[in-house]
Amino acid sequence: QDPLVESGGGLVQPGGSVRLSCTATGFILDYYAVGWFRQVPGKEREGVSCISSSERDDGTFYADSVKGRFKISKDKHRNTVYLQMDDLKPEDTGVYVCGAGAYFRHCVPAELGYWGQGTQVTVSS
Repeated sequence: QDPLVESGGGLVQPGGSVRLSCTATGFILDYYAVGWFRQVPGKEREGVSCISSSERDDGTFYADSVKGRFKISKDKHRNTVYLQMDDLKPEDTGVYVCGAGAYFRHCVPAELGYWGQGTQVTVSS
């Protein structure tokens, strides 16, 4: 079983909203840094947003392309990290994968060691 399971993706119109969920199985997600990454064919996995472990103070990171539109948050009681995505654009389309690790500095895949399978988000009219 994958350590992280994503859900919430789908087809949404430009300007719409969607909330992605990343739930951990077998470990307490709040003790880990968690990131959301976008995967599109032919491109490297791109860091969209990361949030610090509760054990550290690494803050949050947002890619320039999503600042002011996306928000990452943790729900300790549900062992889940959310990515609220508002004012979606066609270029936001991709498979969104969540990862977890001890900490993050640059919100890049190499910093994280636990991964889910991803959930597809398609922004199209």
